[in-house]
Amino acid sequence: MSTSENIAVPDALAASYERGGDPAGKAWIASLPALAAQFLERWELKRDGEAGFGEASLVLPVLRRDGTRAALRFQMPKEETTAALIGLRTWNGDGVVRLLDSDRTSGTMLLERLDGSRTLASLEDDDTAMTVLAGLLRRLVSVPAPEGLRGLGDIAAEMLEQVPQAAAALADPEDQRHLRSWASAVAELAGEPGDRLLHWDLHYGNVLAGEREPWLAIDPEPLAGDPGFDLWPALDSGWDDVVATGHPHRVVRRRFDLLTDALGLDRDRAAGWTLGRLLQNSLWDIEDGKTALDPSQTAIAEALRKR
Repeated sequence: MSTSENIAVPDALAASYERGGDPAGKAWIASLPALAAQFLERWELKRDGEAGFGEASLVLPVLRRDGTRAALRFQMPKEETTAALIGLRTWNGDGVVRLLDSDRTSGTMLLERLDGSRTLASLEDDDTAMTVLAGLLRRLVSVPAPEGLRGLGDIAAEMLEQVPQAAAALADPEDQRHLRSWASAVAELAGEPGDRLLHWDLHYGNVLAGEREPWLAIDPEPLAGDPGFDLWPALDSGWDDVVATGHPHRVVRRRFDLLTDALGLDRDRAAGWTLGRLLQNSLWDIEDGKTALDPSQTAIAEALRKR
């Protein structure tokens, strides 16, 4: 069986935790080789290829005892990791990668193996790709949110409290106006935050080719709320390519129409909650020290305003 000595943490993954400056994150990275060895042994798994990684997780391709291909995923345990486990258990593979086993204490997951080299971005036709994504999202948000997840109502209230100070940090009065306008849209909807199980990060890069189904969603960050709050990652998918078309507003509106049609959403309400996502993203940017809104955020808002 593999030992901790031959399980190396990729430098880029270690660096992503070091940039945060959190001692707990550095300690988790240091413990990762031993943790990986522990679960390879506990679940009787055999390494089956090179490790993959994202900004926050390590993924080892493995074979189960019966020869089934799977993926062993490690991420530092925190609220988002727990939420992902809750969501994956609830969806039980319907439109999303299947959870085969898990350990809640460490956040370790054993997942079905998908083709990490082929995302939905590989499809050349944007309407085709967006239709696939919309179909997956429809299945995911059709499920009532289980207990144990954060609710959109609480998130909306927290955002609205931050707006006055955040707006003051923006250098351009026009940016300040945008931020307050998005906050007004959220305030109008906050009383009915919804109760669906949201993915919260479903974009082209988080849809992989599979064997059980042609395409499946990965990496959910589940939340209880209105499906309209789940549209922004799809609208923003491959933003540089959207801009390169020369008609970003047209692409955004086309995507928005496809998504809202597929999900059966009221478009005004969906547009309002999408502005809520723009508000959330911008508040995070301001917290990180930015003094101007991201052009993609204002472009999406303008596209929805002119729809």
